Amino acid sequence: MIPQTQTDTIRFNDVSASYLEQKAEIDAAMARVIERAAFINGAEVKAFEAAFANYTGAAGCASVSNGTTALELLLKAGGIGPGDEVITSPMTFIATAEAITLAGGVPVFADISAETLNLDPAAVEAAITPRTRAILFVHLHGNPGGARECAAMARKHDLLFFEDCAQAHGARLEDGSHVGGLGVGAGYSFFPAKNLGAFGDAGAATSPSAEIADRTRQLANHGRSEKYIHLVEGTNARMDTLQAAVLHVKLGTLDQHVGQRNSIAGRYLSGLADLPLSFQPAPARCRHAWHLFTVRTSQRDALQSSLKTANIETGIHYPLPLHLQPAYAHRGWTEGAFPVAETTARETLSLPLYPQLPDSQIEQVIDQIRNFFG
Repeated sequence: MIPQTQTDTIRFNDVSASYLEQKAEIDAAMARVIERAAFINGAEVKAFEAAFANYTGAAGCASVSNGTTALELLLKAGGIGPGDEVITSPMTFIATAEAITLAGGVPVFADISAETLNLDPAAVEAAITPRTRAILFVHLHGNPGGARECAAMARKHDLLFFEDCAQAHGARLEDGSHVGGLGVGAGYSFFPAKNLGAFGDAGAATSPSAEIADRTRQLANHGRSEKYIHLVEGTNARMDTLQAAVLHVKLGTLDQHVGQRNSIAGRYLSGLADLPLSFQPAPARCRHAWHLFTVRTSQRDALQSSLKTANIETGIHYPLPLHLQPAYAHRGWTEGAFPVAETTARETLSLPLYPQLPDSQIEQVIDQIRNFFG
């Protein structure tokens, strides 16, 4: 039996549980790095890059320091530059839009689909202008819904297509292929709470093009081709070897853990199906990664309060859509600009979900929600 953190509270996420599950392997992998003192660009970095490229079906993988930088450098390597408009979702963490700005581009938001919570292809098409260069699709909560349609929209209008897979480790499309391969490439975050989490900040960019992956890796390592030879100006954004060692071990159980996430999500969907709630199911034949399991209700705040009283942790992802964030006030977007994203922000509540969540606690969450609705 997997050891559980002892607590009277039902945790929203328990990062330590995945460590305890693989403690011996992780400790040994870290010890090998420490013994060799190969903390920068050690053998484990290349090994992880190769393994993650193989897992995702990419031609190449560039490991970097965090998920935001993965997107930024991928956008640069893929051709985004000053003044290029990039259409993306307002219902995501700010890192998505930040990466566009950091790459020199201009983030432009389009509304989301009420069903998938991802970009609405019709809204994307309406947002295209002569300055639009790319679409950055976000697989929100790990859902691949709408990705193919938006990729087709990009091809139709001769635009670049990028994917933000920060929450989509293990998500798959209808044909069984991993998300991230529909366009130029994809950015991943390995923040500790992700489906594949490091022991600190880490990220990666994958691409169907080995050349773009290599260019991204070069930008992350001061633009160098070899020691003291710099072909372009880059930055210092390397993944450290300890994180690569941890991630390589944890990659071996990622599919198992995504399967467990799907099982827990299925329990929630079944146990709450007859209540006045909306969900975010995956399209038929796709595999949702279920980084987060969310419910939507106009009584969101009262439901969260009820669960808190019962010592059940929840989260809100995200309480304020990006177009209404103070950071983007200068762009002039006002309330009502993207109504589906705004309603989603007001109504969405994330329930406890991690692979080691005990069955008894899943039932307690379901029972408490059912009690709330009477």
